[in-house]
This record gives sequence, C-alpha cells and structure tokens, in this order.
Amino acid sequence: MSYESVDKLQNALGDKVFHYTQDKKKAAGRALGTMIEIITYYLLKTWNFNNSTSIERGLVEYGNEDISHNVEYSLHPIIKEYEVNISNDGNSITASKILKALEEQINISKFQKRNNNLLDKHNILRNACTIGESKDSFLLTSFKSIGKKVHTLLVFEQMQKPYAIFECKRVGVEEGTKKGPQTIEKAKQGAYVARTASSLQKIRTDTGEKYGIIYRSDNKPYIKPYIDLMEEIIYSDDTELLKKFILTVGVVSNHGNWFTAENHNKELKVLAQSYDWLIFLTDNGLAQFIDELLLNPQQKYIKVQEAFKISYTANKKRNVFTKVKMDFEADAVLLKYFSDKLNEIESWFNVIAPEGKSINELKNELIELRSKKWEEIL
Repeated sequence: MSYESVDKLQNALGDKVFHYTQDKKKAAGRALGTMIEIITYYLLKTWNFNNSTSIERGLVEYGNEDISHNVEYSLHPIIKEYEVNISNDGNSITASKILKALEEQINISKFQKRNNNLLDKHNILRNACTIGESKDSFLLTSFKSIGKKVHTLLVFEQMQKPYAIFECKRVGVEEGTKKGPQTIEKAKQGAYVARTASSLQKIRTDTGEKYGIIYRSDNKPYIKPYIDLMEEIIYSDDTELLKKFILTVGVVSNHGNWFTAENHNKELKVLAQSYDWLIFLTDNGLAQFIDELLLNPQQKYIKVQEAFKISYTANKKRNVFTKVKMDFEADAVLLKYFSDKLNEIESWFNVIAPEGKSINELKNELIELRSKKWEEIL
C-alpha cells in the first residue's frame, strides 16, 4: 500500500479531491463508504450474479411481515430470462421501450411499470435496473451486448424472496477522537437486520456455544450447531429448510473502529455473531482500488477516474459514481478491471466469520443456492 494507513489515504483524498468542502476529511470518508459498496457490487457481478442482484430492495422480517428493511444487495432466484433488441439512436433506453420490445415474449400486463432508464441521455447506466414489478416478482434489465445500431438487452424476472443479502458497513473517525460515536449503533443496526432476515435463527447455550434453530411447517424446531445446520440447509434439497432461508453476508472495512489486528472490538463481535458470513475489506485492498483507479490510474482505467472526479467536484451536476448509477464507460472499465484481477481482488477480503472459511467457500455457497429449483421450493 502506498499509504501508511487508510487514515492517510483519506487525508490524501481530502487534499486532492475534496479540498473545496468545509470538512474535506469527512467528505472523503463518505466517498470511501461508496467505494466499499461499489467494490462489493462489482465483485458480485464478476462472480456472475448480475442477473440475480437487486439494489436497495425491501426485505420483510422472517415471521413478521409488518416490518421491512432496505438491504444494499439481495440475490434473487431467476424465473426466466429474455433477450430484446433496442435501437442505438442516442436517446434514453427507458422502461417503456424495453417493455414494448418484450410484449411478444411475455404478458407484461401483470407488471406495474417502473419509470427507470437503463441508460439515460447523459450516458449514465442504472445498475440492477427495475422496469416492472408484480405481486411475486420483479423485471430487471441489463446490457448483453453493445451495438453501433442495435443493443441487445437481457431482461430477467426475479422472484421477490431472495436467497442471500449483502450489506456494507463502514464508519470513519473524526479528527482528535479515537472512536467514531456511531460505530456501535451502526453495528447494532446491521446485526438486527441480519438476525431477523432468515428462518435460520441463532441461539446460545449456557456455555456460549452458538446453535441454529429452524422451524418446519408443522412448527417443530430443528436444532444443531449453527455452522453445521447452515451448511446442511445450503447443500440440501429439503424444501422445508430452504423455503424461508436467507444467507446473510456483511462486508466491513476498518478505520480504527471495527477492530485491530490483535483484538476484535465490541462492534465487530456484534456483527460476527449476527451475520452468517462477515468479510473484511482490508486497508491494502481499498488503497489499491483507490490508487489504481482513482488517484494514479493507467490510461486504460482513466474513465473511472473521470467519472469519480465529475461526481465529486465543487460544481458537479450529477453523481455518476455510485452503486446505483454509474457512468457507462466507467462501468465497462470496472468490469474489465475486476475480471482481469479477480484472484487478486478476492485476496483483498479476510473472512472473520465463520472461522476457518475462505471467500471461495462463500462463492460456492452462493452458487449452490442459486442452483436450487426455487419455483418448486417457493
């Protein structure tokens, strides 16, 4: 890492990019949070979960549908995929255009149209673009291929109920303080959602061992050591166990708050005991992303730097560097960067929980869940 710490990196970002703001370090800290979300999203896309991914979708609590929570990323079963061709006429690619092109392949009357543009007149791409919603499913779209005259789009129908969720957590430290005042509250918020999302629930024995409990449809409880039960559910074809199970994944980054190399502090312990998986984006990984793409990019990565700078200048007109909206050319560069460096990028993450597991095992569990016959299960 070309910086001594993420704190130094944040200061460098503040000096180079956010010098015009009243509190340049705080502004840089907010941008770091956005970068962690972007890294997580493009990792999922590179793992081939693009068609399964929704962004900021409402998730109802298990057994308590009166309460829902927006989660950063949710992975949903795919009911069916379609292809449509849309003219490359320089105009926005709207939900109306896509739905009209889809009419011959699907009964679109059951979907309520969402007024989103996959690509707008400013060349801004909408990630996980929802174009329609029904009682039980969503219609989303993305590019399959880019053409001079005609674009080919993929349209995929996702089930409402996800099989996995991802949430990103990061809090910076104010100058002159040792700890951010909101760290424990953010940890508790994340922990609450993780604990209420899935039918697989956590219980403790008197000696502190973690067990899992899940109920079948006859309300009979099934109890085993937590990791054993979680793996049994993921790799089984038992409809009773899978029906309301959701794998919960937390992504955290360090900034003097979550833990030190020697000691996991209270916040991290709260999160590690709540999510099924907790993975940590290392300082080196975050710094490499920022250095190679934003601060000192090679010419082939310059479009990412340009999108970042356009989004964070004093006279910015729009933000084109977020998990939801991304500059079209920057998106292509990010996908190439992640594809070329996938093994290296995967090494940016340390697995905190479950102990002894690797990020490759998480990927395999997600692939296994995606492969289930969800239309029969649900």
